[in-house]
Amino acid sequence: MAKVEQKGHTLSRERLVDFLRELLLIRRFEEKVEERFRAGDLSGFLHVSLGQEAIAVGVCRALDGSDVVASTHRAHAHALALGMHPNELMAELYGKVEGCSRGYGGSMHLYDVARGLIGSNAVVGGGLPSITGSALAFKLRGEPRVAVAFLGDGATNIGTFHESLNLAQLWGVPAVFVCENNGYAESTPAWQQLPITDLAKRAVAFGMHSITVDGQDVEAVYHAAQRAMKHARDGKGPVFLLANTHRLTGHYVGDPQVYRSREELREARETQDPLEKLRARLELPGEEWDELEHEVAVLVQASVDFALNGTDPRPEDALENVYA
Repeated sequence: MAKVEQKGHTLSRERLVDFLRELLLIRRFEEKVEERFRAGDLSGFLHVSLGQEAIAVGVCRALDGSDVVASTHRAHAHALALGMHPNELMAELYGKVEGCSRGYGGSMHLYDVARGLIGSNAVVGGGLPSITGSALAFKLRGEPRVAVAFLGDGATNIGTFHESLNLAQLWGVPAVFVCENNGYAESTPAWQQLPITDLAKRAVAFGMHSITVDGQDVEAVYHAAQRAMKHARDGKGPVFLLANTHRLTGHYVGDPQVYRSREELREARETQDPLEKLRARLELPGEEWDELEHEVAVLVQASVDFALNGTDPRPEDALENVYA
């Protein structure tokens, strides 16, 4: 297995507290969404990223304002980390016109082009070709921009993964492929669906530069993402960024998780929570933590109120933006 890169802690306490606030916002937002989903307010499927928040925050904070991102079906964390206001996201989940996709997309189809989010995708590996294409456009235009694709470990078995990485390396485009490796492709453990244990070897097949990082350490992810972005932005070609992480919940809300033991899940929650890891490292005083909790709670509840008071789309709006 490839060695996980370790870098010294160099960010200021103020910056890390800012990261902690972002992690907490994502966590409390998704907990509230799960609550409202179970109450019957939201329809469809819901995939939350509890346990994987440090990857979203670390990677998105390493971007600059001109970069673009394609997300996955587990997109809330990426959207919030890119700066989407919770009101816009919650309104989208409630199917309101004020939502980021005007209520058309719901949980798995989020767009915020102004902030660089060119779409999340319910299709496994669906965002990879668009990111390779975006990166090719940046290269042909001579623009110092990077295109970033998030994907899960299961997506490395999908044809579009191999096609996209093959072309990205062949063309030398400024793309970064961020693999959120939680060890489960939906409900299938890695040993049942992967022929290798070190997913960094996927990049070796294409001659692509790879970086492996602890996905539960937000500062480590941030530094690794910075190095990946610089490599791509400097014209050295694409990067495969492997972030090993732990999903502290089911694949979807309501998933019985019969494919993993209760002991494994309990241990992960007790030892691999990125929020608790950063909070403990900062030795955050109780009053400072309480202030963060209050600030985030107010913001999240306000987003629910905003969504509930939002505008329902008209029936005839279903025909808008339909091209075939």
